[in-house]
Amino acid sequence: MKEFTYKICDELGIHARPAGLLVKEASDFESEIMIYKGEKSADLKRLFALMGLSVKKDDTIRVTISGSDEDAALTAIEGFFKNNL
Repeated sequence: MKEFTYKICDELGIHARPAGLLVKEASDFESEIMIYKGEKSADLKRLFALMGLSVKKDDTIRVTISGSDEDAALTAIEGFFKNNL
């Protein structure tokens, strides 16, 4: 299992446009990808679950990735956060 944390810098947090792109990015991988905000968690491949976390600017999230392609998924998802959020 791979894991990283990230502090959201985007003024709007994880809103509809980047959330859709993030779900699309996560869906390219076989690994299970979960996002955590405090005690809440969501499958990163499910848009409504992700939006339900209501991630805002300055929130710190944690992402866990486990599966056969977790190394590639970690690189892609972590890169997405750094470049877009």
